[in-house]
Amino acid sequence: MTRRKIDPKRSATMRAVKSKDTAPEMKVRRYVHSLGYRFRLHCKDLPGKPDLVLPRLTSAIFGHGCFWHGHDCPRGARLPKENAEYWSRKIGRNATRDKSNLHLLGSMGWKVLVVWECELTTRAEGNERKIARFLSSAAPSNATPARGTERGNGALKSQKVRTAASMLGFAVK
Repeated sequence: MTRRKIDPKRSATMRAVKSKDTAPEMKVRRYVHSLGYRFRLHCKDLPGKPDLVLPRLTSAIFGHGCFWHGHDCPRGARLPKENAEYWSRKIGRNATRDKSNLHLLGSMGWKVLVVWECELTTRAEGNERKIARFLSSAAPSNATPARGTERGNGALKSQKVRTAASMLGFAVK
């Protein structure tokens, strides 16, 4: 099998792609912070490591890039001309993983909002209203794992284990 010649320019471009602190995520973070909400970032204890986690509201927000997560907008529908099969499979896996993570979070009692990159640029004002409505409708829950989560002591992980155990029919205290 012959190796593909690596284009240094493309390699530099791909190296510059970030998974954290992306432009869509930063816009959402600034807006949520301006509303007075405080949040945690990239919580590793939750499926999909949501971009913003509001433990006391049991709410999570994802800021998805249209291309990387396979959105049905013009930007998300584009595929690179080179190695199209690889990219199609990769983006398909990302979309499948996103659906699975959203389902897992929902089954754990978390409310989830996905904000798409294209919505932030074309419908910014309407999107801000959507975020504000989502956060204001997220009433505090008695089951919120908020007490220990700010310190990162594993309260979210133990809630996840309790939830999974109860779903499997084990007695949970």
